[in-house]
Amino acid sequence: MASTPGILTDWPWTPLGSFKYVVLAPWVIHSTYSFMFGEEGTDLIYILVFPFLLWRMLHNQIWISLSRYQTAKGKGTIVDKGLEFEQVDRERDWDDQIIFNGILFYIVRCVLPKAQTDLPIWRGNGLVITMLLHAGPVEYLYYWLHRALHHHFLYSRYHSHHHSSIVTEPITSVTHPFAEHITYFMLFAIPMVATLLMGTASISSYFVYITYIDFMNNLGHCNFEFIPNWIFSLFPPLKYLMYTPSYHSLHHTQFRTNYSLFMPIYDYIYGTMDKSSDTLHESSLGKEESPDVVHLTHLTTTKSIYRLPLAFASLASNPHTSTWYLWLLWPVTLWSLMLTWIFGRSFVIERQRFDKHRLQTWVIPKYSLQYLLSWQNEAISRAIGDAILEAEQMGVKVISLGLFNQGEGLNNYGGIYIQRNPRLKVKVVDGSSLAVAVMLNSIPKGTTQVLLTGNLTKVAYALAFSLCQRDIQLVTLQQAEYLKLTKSLNATEGKVVHDSSYAQKIWLVGDGLSKKEQLSAPKGTIFVPFSQFPPKQLRRDCFYHYTPAMKIPKSLENVYSCENWLPRRVMSAWRIAGIVHALEGWNEHECGYTMSSIDKVWQATLRHGFQPLISKEAAKID
Repeated sequence: MASTPGILTDWPWTPLGSFKYVVLAPWVIHSTYSFMFGEEGTDLIYILVFPFLLWRMLHNQIWISLSRYQTAKGKGTIVDKGLEFEQVDRERDWDDQIIFNGILFYIVRCVLPKAQTDLPIWRGNGLVITMLLHAGPVEYLYYWLHRALHHHFLYSRYHSHHHSSIVTEPITSVTHPFAEHITYFMLFAIPMVATLLMGTASISSYFVYITYIDFMNNLGHCNFEFIPNWIFSLFPPLKYLMYTPSYHSLHHTQFRTNYSLFMPIYDYIYGTMDKSSDTLHESSLGKEESPDVVHLTHLTTTKSIYRLPLAFASLASNPHTSTWYLWLLWPVTLWSLMLTWIFGRSFVIERQRFDKHRLQTWVIPKYSLQYLLSWQNEAISRAIGDAILEAEQMGVKVISLGLFNQGEGLNNYGGIYIQRNPRLKVKVVDGSSLAVAVMLNSIPKGTTQVLLTGNLTKVAYALAFSLCQRDIQLVTLQQAEYLKLTKSLNATEGKVVHDSSYAQKIWLVGDGLSKKEQLSAPKGTIFVPFSQFPPKQLRRDCFYHYTPAMKIPKSLENVYSCENWLPRRVMSAWRIAGIVHALEGWNEHECGYTMSSIDKVWQATLRHGFQPLISKEAAKID
C-alpha cells in the first residue's frame, strides 16, 4: 500500500478475495461454449483470450520459480538482502493485472465490429510496426510518466507501493495500484490500437507483444543477473535497446536513476543512467556462494509440491492447510509424483543468513508416502547419502536431517552415513537433543505424571529418561511400550507404569497414535507431539501443541515461507539444531544413537535468540 493511498488504489474486485476470477466467468463460459458448439460468427481471438490469460499466468509462474531457485542458490544475486512475509503478502495479487487485461480484451471485442476483431493469425508487417511503435512512443512516454510518478505527490499516493520492495521478485513488476495499471495499459495499447486501425494487426502480433512485455518485466525484477557481457560486446548498440536485471535493480535501490521501461536509450539521452550500472552487472555475474549449514528435508503430501518456496508464493508463506482448488491441478500432481520415482537428487529451495552464516534448505524429491515403502529405502538412503557428500564437497559445516530423512529403519538416525564415511568433515545432526529439550519445556510446570504413547523413537527414549530424572511419572497404554521403556531405562518401580484408564491430561504422542486412543482421552487433554509430523486433530475439546519447534530471532534474514504446518518465523527443532551446531562450532556429529547434552544445546539455542513456542490453545490453560 502506498504511504498516502490515492483514488483508484484498490482493484474493483478486491472484496471478492479468492473468488475474484468470477468476474471473467461470463466471457469465459460464452467463448468456451462458442468454441465447443461452433456458434456462428465467433472469431478466433474471442476464443483465444482465456487460453492466453492462462499462458500469461504460467509464464509469470515460471519466472517466479526460476528467480527463487537462482537466488536460493546464491548464484548471480544482485541485491543480497532478505525477502520478508510483508512483501510476499503485498505482492500476492500479482494476477490482478492479468484479470484486468482479460476483461478489457473481452469488452473491446464486444464493442468493435466483427470486421475489426476477426484477425488473421499472422501478419509480419503488423509485428514490425508493433515493435517500432513500442520503441518510439511507448518507451518515450513511459520514461516521462515514470519520472512523473517519482514526484512526491504521485509517488506518495501510488508509486511508493511498488518501491516498497527493495529486493525485487518477478511479480514485483506488476505490483502497482489499480490507477497505475490503467495508465500502463493505455500506453501498451498504442501499438495494438494503431495496428488494428491500420489493418495490420494479427493474433500473433498481440500474443508476441504482450508476452514480450511480461518477459521483460519479469527479467528486470528477477534479482539475479544472467545476461552475459559478450552479448553487448558482440553488438554494442544493444545496451541502448535492452536493459538487464541489474540495470533495473539500481532503480529500486537508488530511486532517481534508470527510469527507462525496457530500453535504456532514454536514460542515456536525458542523463539519468546510473554510472554504476556496468560495474554492478559485471560483479553480479561473478557471484556464487556456498552454504555453511544445510537442512535436508523432503516433500510431505502430494500437494506439498505447490507449497514449496519455488512454487506458489502465497501458499508457501502460510502454514500447510487443506486447499480445495489444488485438486484442479491433479494432472501436474500426478506428473510430479511420477518424476519422484525417477529422480532422486536433492535440490535447493531457499536460503537464509544468520550471524554471518549462510543457510540453505535442500529437498529430497520423495514424498512421505514413499518413505513408508520398504522397497524405496535403498533409493532414498542413497539420495540422502549423495546430498551429504555433495555438502562435503561444497565445504558445508553442518547438515541437519529433517522429517523422515533420519528414520531408524532407513539409516539408523543418520548414523549409517558416518559409518560409511568416517572422515566426513561436514557434521551430520539429527537434532534429537534439541527436540527433547523443546519437549521438556513444553510440559506445564508442576506436572507430576504424563502419558507417553506412539512409536518409540530415539527422541522418545531420551525424553522418557529425562522425565524420570525429573521425577515425572511415565504412563503407557500398551504393555509392549511399558516393557521396552523399563528395559531401556532400568527405571525403578513407579517411574514407569502401565495404565489403560486414559485418565492423564498431558499426553506425549508420537507417530502411531491411534484414533481410538485420541478419542478416549479426557476432555481438556494437552497433546504434545514428539514426532516429526503432528497428529491428526480429532478433538475440539482438547489442546494440541506444535511439533517441537521454536521462534526464530529477527536477525535471521530472508525468511518468507513457512516450514510445513508451523506458523510464520517458526522453525522445527531439528532444523534449528543444525544452525546452533554451526554457530557454536561443535566438532562432533549428533546422529545414530548418540546425543549431545540436552541442557548444553538448550542453553546455546536460547543464547542465540531462539525462543520457546507454545501453542495458543495450550497457553490458555498454562
